[in-house]
Amino acid sequence: MHPSRRVQAVQSPVIPVIGELIRATPGAISLGQGVVSYGPPPQAADRAARYAAGNDHTYKPVQGIAELLSAIRAKHVEEDGFDPTHARAVVVTAGGNMAFMNAILAIADPGDEIILPTPYYFNHEMAIAIASCKAVLVPTDDNYQLRPDALRAAITPRTRAIVTISPNNPTGAVYSPDALRQVNEMCRDAGIYHISDEAYQYFTYDGARSFAPASLPGSAPHTIALYSLSKSYGFASWRIGWMVIPERLLTSVKKIQDTILICPPVVSQHAALGAMEAGRAYCDERIAEIRNVREIVLNELEALGLLATIPRADGAFYFLARVHGDLPPMTIVERLIKEYGVGVLPGDTFGAGGSCLRIAYGALTRETAREGISRLVRGLKGILP
Repeated sequence: MHPSRRVQAVQSPVIPVIGELIRATPGAISLGQGVVSYGPPPQAADRAARYAAGNDHTYKPVQGIAELLSAIRAKHVEEDGFDPTHARAVVVTAGGNMAFMNAILAIADPGDEIILPTPYYFNHEMAIAIASCKAVLVPTDDNYQLRPDALRAAITPRTRAIVTISPNNPTGAVYSPDALRQVNEMCRDAGIYHISDEAYQYFTYDGARSFAPASLPGSAPHTIALYSLSKSYGFASWRIGWMVIPERLLTSVKKIQDTILICPPVVSQHAALGAMEAGRAYCDERIAEIRNVREIVLNELEALGLLATIPRADGAFYFLARVHGDLPPMTIVERLIKEYGVGVLPGDTFGAGGSCLRIAYGALTRETAREGISRLVRGLKGILP
């Protein structure tokens, strides 16, 4: 007796491994997991408490409670320039990862192909493998920007979707509206889906702006847009996200979600409703502080000089540094934690070639940013030949 070969072939998530190493090193500063330092607005706790104090603890609709669906519709109409209920449907999920898993199971059969630009978000690659599909990897350019011609060339009769993440995890890149428009149009022309993960849409800097491909005219039949409150509202443990899907996929997605979850946690949905009542202003105020931390990180990283190349990253809260040298990324990561008290993630878990390290700064304060990056710079100078 043995676990399924399908799951055995899936990579193990690296974040728990790095987390254990950090916990075993007293005083270590984590630049690893992608979380923010703040929590939800008080309206979220108020809504959750009011719901929990009531007597209704029954299952709710698979698709999500009506009040939250209405708030999501209003958000997209006001902020993103499209109506998610016009030839489309919204499904509330237990976070963005579940939304992606729902999408893959709804559109692909075993052996079908999903195109991932690399570096990729590792949970996306894992979900594709769990669904017995094939991830077709297409490298981005030296600045981690999309290469539309390469994506187009990767499409085969087995392709079911192209995935984009903008702003990007793990690189922090923000894709241009033109590049995302090209991807969306090639998906339309090929009869495949464009899965657009926009979990970091509020996290942009230096004049960059996120762009919603679902706002493009004619995009409704082939665009699947994924969103999450985890990052923007400090809502990670509440596990609420959603997907905007072509209407024809709704029955399939509801089958999947009803089987796995029945309905998203109802108390979390009420908390999410409270968070969205606070609105984007709550997020923007806190992201302003992350913007300050980002500047500190950038300034401190300049001390690396020729030891590393750090491509432009105008979004999310990550830098994916290319470290010069031949040491395996995990070797560098382990030594940084044990010898210098600072944790980052190895780039190969994201499909990045060479010795790449993902540096996350969303959870840092100004003080921990200076100390953490100082340790990182000192460590890389001591470890690299």
